[in-house]
Amino acid sequence: MIHVNDTCIGCGVCGEMAKTIFKVEGISKVIKQPETPEENIACQQAIEMCPVHAISNEEPTKVAA
Repeated sequence: MIHVNDTCIGCGVCGEMAKTIFKVEGISKVIKQPETPEENIACQQAIEMCPVHAISNEEPTKVAA
């Protein structure tokens, strides 16, 4: 599952790499999960190119209260 955490700076790299997956409005948001091999490749490229490492393909971790 593709996830963007709160360290996102809204640079737009992911939106350029994977337009069908990410929407950048101030910060990046996942608008759909990848479904095709091409979308999976684009997401992996976005993960690798993110300057603040805000994107992952793992479930977000929950912080215990």
